[in-house]
Amino acid sequence: MRCRLVLAALVAFILVFFSTMSFAQQPSKTIAERLGYPADAKLLIVHADDLGVAHTVNDASIKAFASGLVNSGSIMMPCSWVPEIAAYARANQQADLGLHLTLTSEWKNYRWGPLVPGLSSLLDENGYLYLTEREASTHAKVDEVEKEIRAQIERARKLGIQPTHLDSHMGTLYQTKDLFELLVRIGRENKLPIRVSKDQFDRETFLPSIMRAEEVMLDHIVSIEPSITSDGWGKYYSDAVKNMQPGVTEFVVHIAHDDDEMKAIAIDHPNWGSAWRERDFQYLTSNEFRKILTDNNVKLITWRELRKALYGW
Repeated sequence: MRCRLVLAALVAFILVFFSTMSFAQQPSKTIAERLGYPADAKLLIVHADDLGVAHTVNDASIKAFASGLVNSGSIMMPCSWVPEIAAYARANQQADLGLHLTLTSEWKNYRWGPLVPGLSSLLDENGYLYLTEREASTHAKVDEVEKEIRAQIERARKLGIQPTHLDSHMGTLYQTKDLFELLVRIGRENKLPIRVSKDQFDRETFLPSIMRAEEVMLDHIVSIEPSITSDGWGKYYSDAVKNMQPGVTEFVVHIAHDDDEMKAIAIDHPNWGSAWRERDFQYLTSNEFRKILTDNNVKLITWRELRKALYGW
C-alpha cells in the first residue's frame, strides 16, 4: 500500500514538473498579441513632442490630433503655454498625453527654469535650465533632478492632466545610468510606461540591466534628422512606413505652424525650428500619409493602450 502511495506521488510530481516546463517553454505573447492584434501586426504611434512650449505648437498639435493621424503627444510642464494644453486635456479625457520631462531650455531668446526653486545643479549662469542635454546631465545632481521630475508630474495632475506615459525632452534622462535609473523608478512608482525601444539597447549599454523585458513597449523609434532636406520630407516618412517591421514603432515628431511666434522662438535654430515643424504638420496630417498607412496595413495605437497592457489600467 505504501509503495503505491509513493508511486502515485512520484507520478503526480512528474506530471506537474513537465507541465510546468512545457508552460515555461511557451513563448510569451508579443505586445501586439497583448493588445489583441496578430503577432505580425505593424503598430504605430505618431507622437508629437513639446506640447506647452508655445501657442503655435499647441494649436498645430491639437489640429493634428483632430486629423486622427497624429495620435499622441507629451507636455513640457515648465513652459508658458501649459495652461492652454491643460485645458485641452481636461476637455478631452481620452487624449493620449504624456509628460515630456524637461531639464533643458534650448532656445536663444525663449528660456525657462525648473518648477522647483533653488535647484542649483540644474541652472546655468543666468538661472535657466541648461541649453543642451550634455550640459544638463553633466551638472545635474540626481536628488535635485528627482525633486524637479516629481514636481512636474504633480503640477500636471493638479492641472487635470492624467499622463499616459513619460519621456525626456532632448533625451536628458537617457544620458547617464543614474538619471535613467531615476526615470525608470519614477515610471514604475506612477505605473506609467516610459519611452524606450529595443533598438536602443545596442547603443545605450546600461539599459538592459535596468529595464525589465516586459516593460519595453516599443520595438523601434523613428525621428527625422537634420540631414533630410525639405524636398525629401514626405519620402522620409513614407519610406519609414513602408520599411516598418512587425511590432510597435513610434514616430517622434515636432509640430507647429511656420508663423511669427515659432520663428521668433527658433531664431538661429533651423533644426527642429519653424519650417521644420510646419513640414511635419503638413505631411503627417495629409491624405498621402493616411493612404501610406492604409496601403501598408499599419494600425495606429496609443500609449494609453500600452499602459493598459503593462499595468492593466
